[in-house]
Amino acid sequence: MSVELSIVIPAFNEASKIRGDMERAAGFLLAQGLSGEIIVADDGSTDDTAGRAEQTHVPESVTVRVLTLPHRGKGHAVRAGVLASCGQEVLCVDSGGCTPLANAIQAIKWIQAGSCQIAIGSRKLAASCIVQRQAIHRRACSAIFRRAVVWSFPALRGLSDTQCGFKVYAGDVARALFAESAIDGFLFDVEVLARAIQKGYTVREFPIEWTCDLDSRLSTSKALMPVVSDLIRIRRLLGRV
Repeated sequence: MSVELSIVIPAFNEASKIRGDMERAAGFLLAQGLSGEIIVADDGSTDDTAGRAEQTHVPESVTVRVLTLPHRGKGHAVRAGVLASCGQEVLCVDSGGCTPLANAIQAIKWIQAGSCQIAIGSRKLAASCIVQRQAIHRRACSAIFRRAVVWSFPALRGLSDTQCGFKVYAGDVARALFAESAIDGFLFDVEVLARAIQKGYTVREFPIEWTCDLDSRLSTSKALMPVVSDLIRIRRLLGRV
């Protein structure tokens, strides 16, 4: 049976959340009448994330796969999940239910209609609804990061929120782009989007409802140096795009 939608959930030490993530994903597939699969890509968790994912029961019509990976970063986990997928479309979501999955419906329709190959949720659009904002220091870091990305990759200037973890891809396009990608950490989104634009794919943004996960695994202080290093690496990999 063909799979219409693959839902990829990267996870690192999310044992307390992963069951809810999977149940929401299965509920979305059933509500939309989509044949689908849920792929949990466990990034070397030291808690029981993978075990809880494997023990989570969803309707038999939904395929579940749990990938147990070495700890290399979110980019590596998302890449493994996407490459393991077989859906006509691929929806990547962060653990924790920050954005209702129904927000992806319009984006899926765009991709099915061929109006774009990648659709990314944006917290920056006027129509987006921010239920719980990030802490002020994270918002400041985000603003600085965006300036660095736009300076490094002018082709991404038209995208307001490259790092939002809620993205929909045409399946074949996603698998081709991630097969070429090399960044394992936080900046994997920048590399994939830069590669997509370089290849002439159309990327659109759509508004979302978003609630900040106060239990986020991202440390802004620890991410600074890897971000600088990866920006330089992506420029070398792709050239300035």
